Amino acid sequence: MEVAEVVPEFADAFPFDEFNEMQREAVPALLHSDANVVASAPTGSGKTALAELAICQTLEAGGTALFVAPLRALTNEKEDEWERFEDLGYSVYVVTGERDLNPRRAERADVLVMTPEKADSATRKHDSPRYSFVTDVDCVVIDEVHLLDSEKRGSVLEVVVSRLRRLCDPRVVALSATMPNIDDVAAWLDAAPETTFEFGDEYRPVDLHADVRTYKHGDNPFADKYRRLFTALDLAEPHLREDGQALVFVSSRQDTVQAAKKTRDEIGERDIPVGSRGDYEFHTAAEELDNSTLRKSVLDGVAFHHAGLSTHDKNLVEQWFREGKIRVLFSTSTLAWGVNLPARCVVIRDTKLHDPLEGEVDMSPLDVLQMLGRAGRPGYDDVGYGWIVCDDADADKYRTLLREGKEIESRLAGNLAEHLNAEIAMGTIRGLGDVMDWLETTFYYQRARSEPEAYDFRNLRDRVRDTLDSLVEDGFVETDEDLRLSATRLGVLASTYYLRLDTAREFRDVAAEDGDADSVLRAVANAGEFDSVSARQAERDAIDQVLGSEGSDLESGPRKVLAILRGGMDGSVPGELRSDAWVIRQNALRLLAALGAFFERYDDPAGANTAARLEARIDTGVPADAVGLTALDGVAAGRAHKLADEGIE
Repeated sequence: MEVAEVVPEFADAFPFDEFNEMQREAVPALLHSDANVVASAPTGSGKTALAELAICQTLEAGGTALFVAPLRALTNEKEDEWERFEDLGYSVYVVTGERDLNPRRAERADVLVMTPEKADSATRKHDSPRYSFVTDVDCVVIDEVHLLDSEKRGSVLEVVVSRLRRLCDPRVVALSATMPNIDDVAAWLDAAPETTFEFGDEYRPVDLHADVRTYKHGDNPFADKYRRLFTALDLAEPHLREDGQALVFVSSRQDTVQAAKKTRDEIGERDIPVGSRGDYEFHTAAEELDNSTLRKSVLDGVAFHHAGLSTHDKNLVEQWFREGKIRVLFSTSTLAWGVNLPARCVVIRDTKLHDPLEGEVDMSPLDVLQMLGRAGRPGYDDVGYGWIVCDDADADKYRTLLREGKEIESRLAGNLAEHLNAEIAMGTIRGLGDVMDWLETTFYYQRARSEPEAYDFRNLRDRVRDTLDSLVEDGFVETDEDLRLSATRLGVLASTYYLRLDTAREFRDVAAEDGDADSVLRAVANAGEFDSVSARQAERDAIDQVLGSEGSDLESGPRKVLAILRGGMDGSVPGELRSDAWVIRQNALRLLAALGAFFERYDDPAGANTAARLEARIDTGVPADAVGLTALDGVAAGRAHKLADEGIE
């Protein structure tokens, strides 16, 4: 089945000429009906084309498609990939928190691309002129719908999809890696059996051999990291000696770089024949890389890939890996969810990772399966080999995961109060009947019907009523004599600024007092959003260097946040804190904007001004005497510094 025959006007939008077997089976449902579609298929089997077919059908009908991507890095990736649609005269617009929204471009876009979090934020403000475009969506394509099971992000995706279906009733096309309970997702989205596709392992382009390899856990985390690296290289070595390639997943950007450095030495010690130092053209091309460490590494056949690299460098690394010039590639999990870059051997070196806001956490089972799915190069390998390197204590857990897969669960219960408050603040819920109607639109409700004992289905409605009562008692929601529900100012602020409810209560108390700079910064550092931030031993000297004795009464996590904010205000965050600084800073800027709104609510213009100035300083890194200059058009941080040095304030 050739692309040009199926979608002649969109043939140039596809990077291939012929659909594979899996894609052919889904074509009628995607192109010849408006019904909702749910499809699960092995990683690397061509699910992206299903998303693009749904988008083509929407564009042909003159509609607007919204593509919900699981990661912010992938929204930028789709923007680059879908220049093919731009070449056909369609507008693709990425909406992220990193960019200033252009409402006119968003309104005129034919294809919108967002993360679940940005879609949640946008739909909460759908009745404002800036975000009204989000209710004009005709088709929502959910990439990797198994993200529903993510503890941190699953509930956001769930409420966004339910909300969009109430606001504009779009067609929904949900795509996923293999999941045992696809019928639950289909029932939630009202996808009929004839438009629900469960493509099994027989649709994998290459057979997968996946297993677990254990290592002996020691007392030194640094030494453990190298034990796991050497184990990973032991697993990859036979394939490297047969001209194969290895893709090794590690937990952080910094680890990709350090592991690549160590691997270059180890490959030399083991005399494994990789590297292209004799290739003059490749040597010349490598000089074009922006990253100097990467520039040296690729010549030895070893590279790293993470979201912090420039687009130029990432594109070259991907190209050279496909061409076989790079034989060992270290990456973070971003690569598992994004570009299809398979290798004969895939090794997950790290099953635990450091989250800036959560501390050390286990890698999601979904991430693990997604990574292993990258094993095997179609057209080159008969079998792909995937390995999980873990401690003995975790081995049975991962063997069970490989054997049985992972059912998709709802995570809404953990954030039910925040999401219920948001719906009431938007006005989509106005009474108890609306609350129950809303509940029945959620995946939470569907999953509870399927597993009534596990979800305590009998008491589900009582649990929701109790949550509603707590919102009233805490001052987020109020009722009138007719039992109509409405959000208080506190509830609206919590929803607008995406706050945890305990943070909103704390900010209310802070705003009721005089807000000097120190108390504002402490309130932000102590916010519940940073509850799980931890200070590693190696970071504590850097924290003391920034703060001195300030904040000595704080726990180590909030004190680390305070140090990053203080350092950011002066444009000098210590190197030991930089890996977590960006995430913490972005969250702090949102919290400062929220706290400023709380001060305004309590008629404290001085407090609001303090919060605004702190927000500007942390955002730009300029000193107090220059921060006002950044409000002027065309005056960025560098120029503000220069003007302040010249005595202009």
